[in-house]
Amino acid sequence: MLTVLEIVKRTTDFLSSKGIESPRLTSELLVGHALGLKRMQLYVQFEKPLAEADLEKIRPLVRRRAQREPIQYIFGETEWGGLKLKTDRRALIPRPETERLLEMLTESYEAAGAVAPQRILDLGTGTGALALGLAKAFPDSRVCALDRSADALALARENGAALGLSERVEFRESDWYSNLGDAGNEDDRFDLIVANPPYLSAEETAAAQPEVRSFEPMSALAAEENGLADLRKIVAGAPRFLREGGLLALETGIAHHAILGELALAAGLKDIESKKDLTGRDRFVFARK
Repeated sequence: MLTVLEIVKRTTDFLSSKGIESPRLTSELLVGHALGLKRMQLYVQFEKPLAEADLEKIRPLVRRRAQREPIQYIFGETEWGGLKLKTDRRALIPRPETERLLEMLTESYEAAGAVAPQRILDLGTGTGALALGLAKAFPDSRVCALDRSADALALARENGAALGLSERVEFRESDWYSNLGDAGNEDDRFDLIVANPPYLSAEETAAAQPEVRSFEPMSALAAEENGLADLRKIVAGAPRFLREGGLLALETGIAHHAILGELALAAGLKDIESKKDLTGRDRFVFARK
């Protein structure tokens, strides 16, 4: 019988031949997941022989990853922003960039000593990551999470229920602001509006890795007008639904910032800032009403 270490090495070689990034790490994660072991537990069992029943658990996971399916979809969950989120093909996998947006928002309210946002709107919620992360960070807040995809909303609701946040996070089907009702209603105006909308151009999408192109929903990735179409709608509508002094915080494409600054000014927003991601690229736009 082959040992755990021998299977890890063989899997590493196989995944490397398929162009998988970080094949050794991926192999350890796949084998550990199949055997119900964390990585450190896996290491101390490297010399353990594996029975055929164990190999039958490992093979389908390796096969799926070799076909470039993202590991988050294979495992059905991911750790993000201090939350464990269910992940599947109904919505985009939550990214580190969006996690950085969550961190920046919580840090900005804490550093300024400002009153935490009481009403938060998350546009294009997907898995519910931002909405649920903000609800956890601001326990007195109420969050409205919108998405035009009924499938994505179903996934977000499942995550909200699993995290015990359903009472404070409302999930609503809406094409951006279309299902918010009358902005004159206090319940439909917000202290904070956040969005990680589709912002890739068609060329950027075509150049993306197979994990993205073949498995994640294209409608949540790419937008017309070189990725600007949805960002344009969000910026134009924000003043109507923000309370006075409220903040709009967007994740964007790195080439969009000059245009978004002009659009925000034209919409009547102020205090417009470009903020960088962890790689030093312009990734976020903040503006206030």
